[in-house]
Amino acid sequence: MIALRQVTLQRGTQRLLEGADLTLHAGHKAGIVGANGAGKSSLFQLLLGDLAPDRGEVEMSGGQRIAHMAQEVAALDRAILDHVLDGDQALRATEAALAAARASGDAHREAELHGEIEALDGYSAKARAAQLLVGLGFVQADLERPLADFSGGWRMRVGLARTLFMPSDLLLLDEPTNHLDLDALLWLEQWLVRYPGTLLLISHDRDFLDAVCDHIVHFDRQSLVLYRGNYSTFERTRAEKLALQQAEAAKQQARREEIEQFVARFRYKATKARQAQSRLKMLERMGDIAVAHADSPFHFTIPSSDKTSHPLLVLDQARLGYRDEAGHETTQLDGVKLSLLPGQRIGLLGPNGAGKSTLIKSLTGELPLLSGRRVPGEHLAIGYFAQHQLEGLDLAATPFQHVQYLSPTAADLDIRNFLGGFGFRGDDVFAKVGHFSGGEKARLALALVAWQKPNLLLLDEPTNHLDLEMREALTEALASFEGTVILVSHDRHLLRATVDEFWRVADHHVEPFDGDLEDYRAWLKARLEGERREARAEKSERKAEGDAPREDRKAARRAAAELREQLRPLKKTRDRAEKAMGKVQAELAEVEAALGDAELYTDAARKEELTATLARQGELKSRLDDLEAEWLEAEEALESAERQAASAEQ
Repeated sequence: MIALRQVTLQRGTQRLLEGADLTLHAGHKAGIVGANGAGKSSLFQLLLGDLAPDRGEVEMSGGQRIAHMAQEVAALDRAILDHVLDGDQALRATEAALAAARASGDAHREAELHGEIEALDGYSAKARAAQLLVGLGFVQADLERPLADFSGGWRMRVGLARTLFMPSDLLLLDEPTNHLDLDALLWLEQWLVRYPGTLLLISHDRDFLDAVCDHIVHFDRQSLVLYRGNYSTFERTRAEKLALQQAEAAKQQARREEIEQFVARFRYKATKARQAQSRLKMLERMGDIAVAHADSPFHFTIPSSDKTSHPLLVLDQARLGYRDEAGHETTQLDGVKLSLLPGQRIGLLGPNGAGKSTLIKSLTGELPLLSGRRVPGEHLAIGYFAQHQLEGLDLAATPFQHVQYLSPTAADLDIRNFLGGFGFRGDDVFAKVGHFSGGEKARLALALVAWQKPNLLLLDEPTNHLDLEMREALTEALASFEGTVILVSHDRHLLRATVDEFWRVADHHVEPFDGDLEDYRAWLKARLEGERREARAEKSERKAEGDAPREDRKAARRAAAELREQLRPLKKTRDRAEKAMGKVQAELAEVEAALGDAELYTDAARKEELTATLARQGELKSRLDDLEAEWLEAEEALESAERQAASAEQ
């Protein structure tokens, strides 16, 4: 158990917590949300013992093993696989003791240490560490490469793998998705859902919080408020509270009307494709979301250019990639033929490294085509946002000066009002960018894009470093933007709410994807399983051709094929149980949220409702237990069958 009792915490002149109380029980998966600077990371430091409260007490159950992800990973010469294995200090110490026992010839001690390594699950450690790295986007050839070979973002993935590998009862993760693409994020999501310990997760990705968390801890005016359920449940519950407490009813109604206009605008487009249907549902929910975020400091729009072209931009039989100083070419995408039309809203999907960013850079003209044609429309006005643009900001200048650089004749009041919508108010507009956090720089870069009134928005991971309130403001701004949008993002909420169609970037091609994000998840899973099967089959054939008679090879392939055939019903059973578990968990969260209403227990007229709700809670918990048992049985049987198949192929 974790308990904060009347905790007051101050950092410098800022009071983060004042008499805050919080209790979390073992096994809870809690999302930590609140504005940037509210104290989320400081809460982790309290739990780690790196900070002491100014008043109050922090109590934790004894003997808890805590895993916490470091904010930076040094560029070491150590192989990334070894760096991950180093996360299990007890295992590494036992391995060192075993080496010493061997060197001294102490057979009795050596036998004892083998038993300890077995108890630590040490003999599967290398395979488990490799699985984590591959899940986070590395390939087998990367595992022996040193950390120093990788960029900062990829080193952070190694740090995340090391944290997940550490034996832990309490896992503290601070923005683990910041450096992940959508594929790695989906993998991490499933890993955390199955994590058996207590999880505290700081994240600004609402879909990620929805999928992983069963509680939300909200930093609200120097206090900690615990909500049962996932992030969507938190939003609904908080919206109800604000609706009762807030005096600005007129303002809320105006926001609702604005959201309804969004729905009306996109309703007709939503009949064209399956993915747009989910977007319509999202927009219909945004009335409640807007109320929950009515006190957000961010409210802005992205105006579109007064003129446009039809088409805006054309790529004709284009080959996209890079040319080095020696003139050698590396092709990532070939035969690209596309026309961007006014009003299109496109989300780019595809595996890591497939060429999504390359496509966007080629559309901007920043990256020259290797061959083919790029034909811009007469009135094309591009607004381009990518993470590297944060590095291009003038650190010695202010937000006000950055806008002035773009429009020297703009009125001071217009600039200040515009920047206010992005959270730069008062003296903040005259603060030097060099003192800004990553989130503040990202907000300024987005503001500069919006100021230029583009008719084609190209956004490459725009939500990195943005908190939840700013993400909601960006979602609403993009929904009302009248120009064309192409978006790369691992934020599924943003994708669902702002795009009407998806393009898949994979296998050196760009093509329309007929499906939504769930269909893409299924496609990605099938692709990965196919790659694994091909790799196993190729390895098996190479081995068989080297040392087995022809008839033995045929028999081995037949046996392996039969075993793989046995896996299909097991996979279907497991996936069906997993899908059903998700539905039951969602309904259970709603029922438990209803049981959180104090009036349900005190109002005699609602006695029957209370009885029925409690009964439904019991039914759902029982159903969830059955489904978990069914899933576990199928998963264990599947793993056993896969081991047999792998053994047969060898």
